[in-house]
Amino acid sequence: MENFTLLFRRQYNVVLGMIHLKALPGCPRNSLSIGEIQRAACYEADMYKDLELDGVIIENMNDVPYQHSTAVGHEVSACMAVICAAVKSVMGVKPVGVQVLAGANTQALGVARAAGLDFIRAEGFVFSHVADEGMMNACAGDLLRYRRHIGADGIQVFTDIKKKHSAHAITSDVSIKDTSKAAEFFLSDGVIITGGATGQEADVMEMKDVADAVKIPVLIGSGVTKDNLHMYASANGLIVGSHFKKDGHWQNEIDPWRVHAFMEEIQKVRESDTTR
Repeated sequence: MENFTLLFRRQYNVVLGMIHLKALPGCPRNSLSIGEIQRAACYEADMYKDLELDGVIIENMNDVPYQHSTAVGHEVSACMAVICAAVKSVMGVKPVGVQVLAGANTQALGVARAAGLDFIRAEGFVFSHVADEGMMNACAGDLLRYRRHIGADGIQVFTDIKKKHSAHAITSDVSIKDTSKAAEFFLSDGVIITGGATGQEADVMEMKDVADAVKIPVLIGSGVTKDNLHMYASANGLIVGSHFKKDGHWQNEIDPWRVHAFMEEIQKVRESDTTR
């Protein structure tokens, strides 16, 4: 928990905004140059910074259809490293993280190391699951050895457990509580709980069960809105994407008024909690 608090300057209610990059070169929906994609990402980063978010996560979410981690090309890592470095320059001391879809956690660490980022969001850290892209196997052992190999021990790894857009029938006998304990044992820097899909609410009871089971940060990774954020007031971090976009849809542009209203509400939550 100490590393999390040192990074974000607070232990609870950390707000991280999503920067969904426009489709990168080589992807079916790509129509922009790297420079254009970079400028759009930096514009969003500057907006989030002005609206006093605690940090951002950069993700190649428009690169549909996603490839399995084993097929993600070097061009993706190269493009993201360039863009992420520019966003980090805009954000200054504010923490910046990255996620590379789908399940490309080693690539994300490489990008973070090259761009001077602070953390990554990783999927498939412990236990196997079936994703849209196919079977995803646990990667903790290889990933953290790679982190040590490239001198990136300072980059924190926050890990999805029982992640969205996935089938978990093969681990149905392993509860989310036990999954979180396994992630903690395998040295995760924090666990992320989501709903079943992008924009869907995470289960509050699952959040509480996980928080009781581990001593590492617990973050909510989907479905947080201005109207329900009080339900997640005890979470260490809130990752917000869809709610900050126009009409609440992740593919739309950021709506600064939605972000402003959210940040006003989170400030009320922070001020009302006199126990921390």
